[in-house]
Amino acid sequence: MYFCDMKIALYIAFKNKSSIDCCKEIIDLISKNNQLIIDSKVKNDLDESKKDNFIFFDSNELTDSDTDFVFAIGGDGTILRSITYVKDSNIPILGINTGKLGFLTSIQKESISDAISHIKNKEYSVIERTILKVNNLGSSNNTFANYPYALNEITIQRKDTTSLLNISCKINDNYLTNYWSDGLIVSTPTGSTGYSLSNGGSIVSPESNVILLNPIAPHNINMRSLVIPDNSNIKIDIEGDNEINLSVDSRMYSISSSNQIEISKADFTIKTIKFDDDNFYKRLREKLFWGQDMRNKNINS
Repeated sequence: MYFCDMKIALYIAFKNKSSIDCCKEIIDLISKNNQLIIDSKVKNDLDESKKDNFIFFDSNELTDSDTDFVFAIGGDGTILRSITYVKDSNIPILGINTGKLGFLTSIQKESISDAISHIKNKEYSVIERTILKVNNLGSSNNTFANYPYALNEITIQRKDTTSLLNISCKINDNYLTNYWSDGLIVSTPTGSTGYSLSNGGSIVSPESNVILLNPIAPHNINMRSLVIPDNSNIKIDIEGDNEINLSVDSRMYSISSSNQIEISKADFTIKTIKFDDDNFYKRLREKLFWGQDMRNKNINS
């Protein structure tokens, strides 16, 4: 069982024993017949006799556009960080979970061999996931020039204060409301099962063409999560402290509250692998325990 003449990148965001062992297993399974490009973080953990057979890369480098797959080894955080490596190259990402929840990852580490067989036999499909782009209007420097894109969410939060933020929001230049809250989450469908869900937001299938706006601890208690079309342009003005925290997935920035923030759908998508025996609704049942009565879990029948 093997791939043949493929170019595959192995990406690791967090170096630990589980991810290193998983990386070694993948190398043993597919290195014979394929070109491997391996995250340099694990270079010193590989056998000296094998190192000359591989190409190593730094995580901040853009992968070659002719790479067939990126294997992201870790958890959901690794998937989020891998997009800064994949960028707009259209290379499909296979998430391999070596962590805990792994909602975004395609397989568990114990199923690597089966996954390789599925890919070899083309028993998979590709999900195109919406990406959000953020722009700090009025700033003298482009705060997010490095990578202004988010797969999960863009979040505005208060900084170094207990005071509420006054967040004025316009959709396509139409005034929506002022959120008096600790912050605002602007989420993709992919991110609907992340931070937004923890704040009471709706769960949305990843193929949906929508964006979610979800206030964090709003003082206006009738405020709820709002779903809008993903071709919408969102403009945000903030009254509050001189600086606020703005996160783009896992990347945190401190910006001036005086500048307008613009958020819209990016002009490219991130592609992830989905196997034929997997689907979003199955993950809801397995990862979020939908339909399971945990009260009766330990009661003998």
